[in-house]
Amino acid sequence: MAPPEIDIAELSENQQLALQQFTSVTDQELEAAVPLLQRSEWNVQIAIAKFFDGETTDPVAEALQRQENTPPPPRQVRRTESILESLSSRRDVQPPGLDPAPRIVPQSDSLAGRRMPFIFTIILTPIRLVYYIVSRILSTFTRLFPFLPRILHQDPSGPGISRSLRNTTGRRSLNPRDAAARFNREFEEEYGSHALHFYENGYAQALDVAKRDLKFLLVLLFSPEHDDTQGFVRDTLLSSEVVEYLNDPQNNIMIWTGNVRDSEAYQVANALNCTKFPFTGLISLTPQVSTTSMSVLTRVVGPTPASAYIAKLQTAISQHSEALDTVRSTRDAQRAERSLREEQNSAYERSLEIDRRRVEQRQAAEAAKAKQEREAREKSQAETKKANDIKQWKQWRARKLHPEPSSEDKDVSKISLRMRSGERVLRTFAATDSIEELYAFVECHDELQAVGSSEKDVEAPIGFQHTYGFRLVSPMPRTVYELEAGGTVRERVGRSANLIVESIADDDEEE
Repeated sequence: MAPPEIDIAELSENQQLALQQFTSVTDQELEAAVPLLQRSEWNVQIAIAKFFDGETTDPVAEALQRQENTPPPPRQVRRTESILESLSSRRDVQPPGLDPAPRIVPQSDSLAGRRMPFIFTIILTPIRLVYYIVSRILSTFTRLFPFLPRILHQDPSGPGISRSLRNTTGRRSLNPRDAAARFNREFEEEYGSHALHFYENGYAQALDVAKRDLKFLLVLLFSPEHDDTQGFVRDTLLSSEVVEYLNDPQNNIMIWTGNVRDSEAYQVANALNCTKFPFTGLISLTPQVSTTSMSVLTRVVGPTPASAYIAKLQTAISQHSEALDTVRSTRDAQRAERSLREEQNSAYERSLEIDRRRVEQRQAAEAAKAKQEREAREKSQAETKKANDIKQWKQWRARKLHPEPSSEDKDVSKISLRMRSGERVLRTFAATDSIEELYAFVECHDELQAVGSSEKDVEAPIGFQHTYGFRLVSPMPRTVYELEAGGTVRERVGRSANLIVESIADDDEEE
């Protein structure tokens, strides 16, 4: 029966956030992540711990489930059966021949990072001073008599043990990465360069990588106290057939090594129940136990011939390769499905972005068109208003023109005007009339007949400042009578003159 599909929309906001955090750390599929989070009461830390350390059956939950599914027997009998069933269920978690491989997070046993209280520092200062003096004296003696250290400190260890692995004088605890680098350096110093690739990080990180990449983790633990170390390394581990087998990419083997005198390797040895060294343990994901369970597939302890060593590893790998291949193919299919879904989502997002840009462009075009129409409408309204204001001003100013002096009045100026239309007009102005009166007569000449036939009173347009679009010019000699200069007609023009009305706009165009 296929597992039901997970609908993320049915989850609450907190549950979706917990699911996102869990999958970002473990890279597990939704079909397996949601049930694990449900069994962990949606606690991300508990679920991550179960994923990396392996999930075991909860005896309390198992007992409660059995109590719900069975009729209620007497109270004492029910308690006894629940305890027995829970214990038996815990024993049946691992299949026969497989032991769990827990994830070990090393705890530092060094106090170097801790600061001693001030009172103890004061108390121990004299002792440190005495120790320094004595050490200096002994150092002086060793320089004077170099044979004394060799006589007093005989090396009881056999020649078969690595000196670098055996010397722990002043050996300090390091973090997992530095401890792995130190072991690799000591290993190469003792046995020379080799073709094996040791994982230079902690055991917990190696276990996580093996679980994530579905690889077989080969754990090698050495104890400098055993004389079989050098023979095993030279005759078995570094033999050409073993090196070729371990480096074969088709076997998917990664190697983690450790010296049990280091804190992390010692804790790993205790967790894997190592009783004899050198120790080899093959660890892998066992999907038949659970989707997150890491188990020890086989152990090889003590000195072993290279052929037997390879045979044991081949047997264990061949027995569990099919299950890992199934998980790998499932993951590949899920990854392909996820990739396809992401591509579809990306294509959908791109399509939405294109549609969004089209809408924005259409809206921008509509806004630009509306702006142009509004500006054209406002311009037309402004031109219409200006034309109406000019017409109203002409009507008003025509009514305000001074009347033409009578023929009996001798103090006048007779002006002959050639209009822009080519018409010639003769007009008499009083000597006291301003030059603006002459300009107003020319501007309002077309309105004079309408003013004479209409008795309607017209007011000046409010807020309008009229500007004359022409100038008066005397041709011989050419003299321009600018309005801004002011003065009366008599003062500026004289008793008589022939003037031409020139448009200012025409002059600007010619320039």
